[in-house]
Amino acid sequence: MVQMLEFPGFIDVHVHFRDPGVPEAETTRSGLVAAANGGFAAVVTMPNTSPACDSPDAVHRQLEIAESTCSGTLLFPSACITKGRLGREVADFEALAEAGAAFFTDDGSYVADDKVMEAAMTRAANLNMCVCDHAMDPSILAGGVIRDCALAQKFSLPVVSPETEIAAIRRDISLCRKTGCRLHIQHISTAVGVELVRNAQREGLPVTAEATPHHLLLSCDSLVADDANFKMAPPLGNNEDRAELRRAVKDGVLMFATDHAPHPAATKNRGFIASANGIIGLETAIAITYAVMVEEEGMPVVDWAKAWSEMPRGLFPAHLRDRLAHLEPTAIVVGERRKVSVSDFSSLSRNCPYDGMVFDCWPKEVE
Repeated sequence: MVQMLEFPGFIDVHVHFRDPGVPEAETTRSGLVAAANGGFAAVVTMPNTSPACDSPDAVHRQLEIAESTCSGTLLFPSACITKGRLGREVADFEALAEAGAAFFTDDGSYVADDKVMEAAMTRAANLNMCVCDHAMDPSILAGGVIRDCALAQKFSLPVVSPETEIAAIRRDISLCRKTGCRLHIQHISTAVGVELVRNAQREGLPVTAEATPHHLLLSCDSLVADDANFKMAPPLGNNEDRAELRRAVKDGVLMFATDHAPHPAATKNRGFIASANGIIGLETAIAITYAVMVEEEGMPVVDWAKAWSEMPRGLFPAHLRDRLAHLEPTAIVVGERRKVSVSDFSSLSRNCPYDGMVFDCWPKEVE
């Protein structure tokens, strides 16, 4: 039986539109159309553009393009934690907040200097704004491209230790405790990392985290080919990590976010070692998370929807919530089986491991 359900507008708090920088991968306009087709009422863009979004002018530019794109999806830019995303000097948070930044992140890079991160979180706390971190410590990463698994051993691929994420999350939570700043861990991937977030929430700290569709659906233990469509940062966890991520979503510990990361084909066809990190996900996220969490894990559909709608709203500062109050609702159609066809996507990129997979929950088509 085909059924249509409607919920408060879904928000994706983690997308990359490559604008400015790599417009052949994604522009603000193409990304917003992909988001609308994917069922999203709002998205938050990451600041790892070229140049980086570390100035009020860069924030204003994104907002102006979005306003001229009649997609029905609102855009909220995030802004850099550090100038140029170089990890050395805290950006002008006050000016960026006034310009309309949703929160602060150096996504794609970890702020490795503890003193810089503490200063940033202190200033963000004074503004009652959230700091979001790409929790991968480069001093531990050491050139790794994949978690330890049969595929890594078969092709002698450099391995990413789970401690790369765990140590970063542990540091971030310690600074959250010290500064009182709202902290959000992006694209969490390890079971121990999830437990750290659980414990922080039990302690009453203002800590949240997100799980991506790919970390919930896929596992490095199932990889069979040196195919960079399965390469992302952080890398896919093992079966135990995936199970813990699913439990945490079901328990309300984690929200959803796509980490939509478009790339030109030439940067994703060189195998794990030489290819860029990331996959696109805006147009498949609803289908995948519904299949995994509702159909497989038995999560109540209302709670599943909250992880796309109510929970992401908590990352936004009070002065932007008026815009959120006017989001278009998200309608989904359940029971209509459709095959993923990457060639039909509105995104300009095709770096996606889901081509040919079949799901039976989809956003209602944009009219």
